[in-house]
Formats: sequence, C-alpha cells, structure tokens
Amino acid sequence: MYKPALFFILLTAIFSQGTMANPTPFSLTKMPELQNEASDRFPGDPAEHKAVYIFNKADADYQLSILNSIQAMIRKYDDNVEIAVVVIGPGLHTLAKKPKRTVEPSTYERIASFAKDYNVRWIACGNTMNSLHWADSDMRPFAEYAEVGAAALMELQEEGFKLLVW
Repeated sequence: MYKPALFFILLTAIFSQGTMANPTPFSLTKMPELQNEASDRFPGDPAEHKAVYIFNKADADYQLSILNSIQAMIRKYDDNVEIAVVVIGPGLHTLAKKPKRTVEPSTYERIASFAKDYNVRWIACGNTMNSLHWADSDMRPFAEYAEVGAAALMELQEEGFKLLVW
C-alpha cells in the first residue's frame, strides 16, 4: 500500500525533472523570404506588393479577421502595398449607406478609415447590388463597383494582385 504523501513527493520529483515543470521557451524563426530587403522605391512610387481580398460573408468574426489582416499588411508594408477588397454577397452590406443586415459599428468605421487613410479599394459586386435593388446612390462614397465581382477578382489577379482568401 502506498502512502499518499510519499506518492505525491515521488510524482513531484519525476515531473520536476522533465519538461512539464521547466518548459523550454518557445520562439518562432522568421522566414528568410519575409525579411525586409532594401528597396530603391521612393514614397509615392507604385507599390511593390499587391493583395486582393474577397469579403463575402456577413459573419462579424470573419469580417474582423479580414480587417485585422489588412491592418497587419499596412503595418508591415506601409505605403508599399496596394490593397483591394472585392465585396460580394452578404458582405456587401458593409458598403451600403443603409445596410439591410447588421454590421458591427467598428467594422463599418474601419472600412471607411482604410479607404480614406490607406487608399484601400472597396469594390462592390454589381450583381449583388442588383439583387438587392441597390444603385450607386445606396453605396458609401468611397465604394467602387464592378459589374461582376468574380470578374473583378480575376482581373485584379491578372494585374498582379495576389488573392488572399479565408
């Protein structure tokens, strides 16, 4: 029969020797491809990086993830990244002056801020606008639109934009 105190001391001694009690600090190694290289680019020159996001859901967590990614890209590349967001389907309500679906106030504000302060392009899908019976006058002033959102995604990729998808 084991005595409980002795058993506890024995277990404590075993685990204090291993990684459970003294874990090794964990750190990530930066990818060599992501190290900032010197560039001959001057502020105001065309961006060396181009990204296009698809924004096609009404889910607040999904939208927050994309907005946080856009913010991270701007933080990393400053004005050396050109960002476009093609807004299709339920995501389109974020570009409407009077959304028919609930849009988080912070999402609504951040989208306008990215457009105004960082020249992020917000491109509405014309097909979705038509299905909602919305016209240009129903959209926020910074919003652009394409007749077919999927075609805008394709054409931006043909112009060198990299598609980032959730």
